[in-house]
Amino acid sequence: MSSTSLFPFVFAAEGGGVVTEGQRLISIPHHELLVFWVQILVLWAGARILGALARKVGLPSVVGNLTAGLVLGPSIFGVVWGSGFDWFLPAGESAPVQSGLLLGVGWFSAAFLLVVAGFETDLNLITRLGRPAVLVTVGSIVVPFVGGLVVGTQVPEQFWGDSATSLTVTLFIAVSVSVSALAVVAKVLGDLGLMRRDVGQITVAAGMANDLVGWIILGIISGLAVSGDLSVIDSAVTVLGLALFLVGSLTVGQRVVDVSLRAVRREGANLQGALTVALAAMFVFGVITQWLGVEAVLGAFVAGVVLARSRYQQAEAAHVVEDLTSVVFAPLFFATAGLRVDLGLLRGEALVWTGILLAVALGLKFVGTFAGAKLGGLSSREGMILGAGLNARGALEIIIATVALSLGVFNETAFTMIVIIPLITSLIASVGVRMLAKNLEGSVAERERLLQEATLAKNLVVRGGRVLIPSEGSKSSIVASQVVHFAWPADQGATVLAINDADGNAPDLEPIKNTMFGRDLEIVSASDYEAAEALVAQSRLGYSVAAVGVAEKGGAVLSQLADDLLNELHIPMVLVRRARNTGTRLPGIFARALVPVAGSQSSRAALELAGNLSANLGTQLMISHVMYQDDDVKVGVGLGSRLRDAALANSRDTAASVLANAASQAQELRASFETETRFASSVSSEIMRHANQIDADLIIVGAELRRLEGKAFLGQNVQTVLDNAPQTVVVVVLPSGEKA
Repeated sequence: MSSTSLFPFVFAAEGGGVVTEGQRLISIPHHELLVFWVQILVLWAGARILGALARKVGLPSVVGNLTAGLVLGPSIFGVVWGSGFDWFLPAGESAPVQSGLLLGVGWFSAAFLLVVAGFETDLNLITRLGRPAVLVTVGSIVVPFVGGLVVGTQVPEQFWGDSATSLTVTLFIAVSVSVSALAVVAKVLGDLGLMRRDVGQITVAAGMANDLVGWIILGIISGLAVSGDLSVIDSAVTVLGLALFLVGSLTVGQRVVDVSLRAVRREGANLQGALTVALAAMFVFGVITQWLGVEAVLGAFVAGVVLARSRYQQAEAAHVVEDLTSVVFAPLFFATAGLRVDLGLLRGEALVWTGILLAVALGLKFVGTFAGAKLGGLSSREGMILGAGLNARGALEIIIATVALSLGVFNETAFTMIVIIPLITSLIASVGVRMLAKNLEGSVAERERLLQEATLAKNLVVRGGRVLIPSEGSKSSIVASQVVHFAWPADQGATVLAINDADGNAPDLEPIKNTMFGRDLEIVSASDYEAAEALVAQSRLGYSVAAVGVAEKGGAVLSQLADDLLNELHIPMVLVRRARNTGTRLPGIFARALVPVAGSQSSRAALELAGNLSANLGTQLMISHVMYQDDDVKVGVGLGSRLRDAALANSRDTAASVLANAASQAQELRASFETETRFASSVSSEIMRHANQIDADLIIVGAELRRLEGKAFLGQNVQTVLDNAPQTVVVVVLPSGEKA
């Protein structure tokens, strides 16, 4: 059975269908659909293959993607095999259908590319980089725009379209040589691992501004080309609409996205729900910007920024979007852009003018960006990287040329002259940024930030994301807030779940507020009877860790709250029991901590917390490994004695390895520490004895979660230390998936 009989409501007969008056969904003939799928297959495969080859020779994959489109376009494929190219990219009556299908996929791909660029854009960092970002943006736009105005007045009329005037040609030339392509800039920086660098964030900020200004100017001059005069009111409405959209997106839009992402996480991690919210944001924001007269891809970029700013965003959803974009959408977008270039039109005077426009686009963009960077206090090398990066061009310039062609401002030759610029400048930008950024160290502050980000990315407990701290006003919960405040980075927020008593009275949280002064602190309330359910529900909303104060005598059940959360454990948990014999006083600043290690993931997590505490507070760490030794074993001779000696030697080697690994981890965390191996028949007793000997005021241990009669149990040694040690005890518990 043919496809036309299977789906009569979608497909027409192979020869095409008759379009009746008033018909809204026009059937696509079978042949056109076959060509479309071949186009997608060939473009995607070519882009992936050439992108991989580009990476092999040290170039960003975007260069290979664009080259794939160029090879499959009229410049090479059309010359080598004309009849095959006519089938692959037909002209005539079917051209509108084929180009509409293919370019629709290109726009859809561009939207995903811009969403991912938004994920990587840190508005707080850009704000901190304020003055350099503003000056780079101004220089990168104004200088090439002025140069484009000068050159545009000299462009011969042989490149004009039927409806062109000197003013419209000049303006279209000026804007086409002055803009950058945010999507291409982001891809180049991402391929080279520069997105989180200061220079990368400034480049993205300036690229975003280039896009914004480019869309605004395009809207203004398009209206001028259509009407023949400049409408100040229409231009002001476009600018005002964009400003309102940006403000609304980062306020009301942020709130709506947060509420939506929180709702889909109500029952725990929900990948499908998070992806639904992400796509909905992309589509809604895109519709708004398209309605404002600015292309939908800008809305997609802003959607990515808003999604990344949400504390309820699921990292898994972002990874899915990033992987799909990298594997599917980015190659298709750039290959489609390269497909539009026809080098055959560049002959004689057209070739000369292409060189002039290319020189203006490359040279003045570099000069303006470099000057802005130097005025902003950046180094010459950073200025050159910015100048090279912002020379990347792509979709926007192609769209400008397409609009100019459709309005009769450019003819086919002028269109090709402009469209070739993005391919060449993106190639030069990719190579230039790679060469200039090689072994770029950056400032001390930037290196510190990058080191912290890298450390947080591989940490088990002290990592990005908010910290959840339930509190009914107990001293242990206050000490838990102290541990969090001194061990976690200052820019990470915390949420305190205030648990009201049976009479509905709120706990006194002033000590916690004072402890965490200067940190983003959120207070949410729960009644006593629903505390456990509220705590479990809160823990599912994207927190990186929960810090819980526990009762002084735990037994098998540490406390009802801690036990309920441990039963549902899916994020790391830090249990804190304050020091004994302190009366109503809180313990002083942690001066010395004992950290028993055993080579397990949980003990590594405990050392991670201790190391951050030491680096931030100056706590001196004693990292110990306790080896079991039976006190009743008597010295003897013979085979049994030799076997015991061999076993002991092997245990010593293991202990040395455990402590060596722990020392290496502590050094990476920049902690102050000592190491020691201890021998005892009771691990818990030796831990407490050692803590007393070194006058420690803190014991930090890792624990494996177990069940005892259906209740949470952390092991006999940890439980004994919790029950009997006079010092403050911190227990780090990992979810089972992270312990594996």
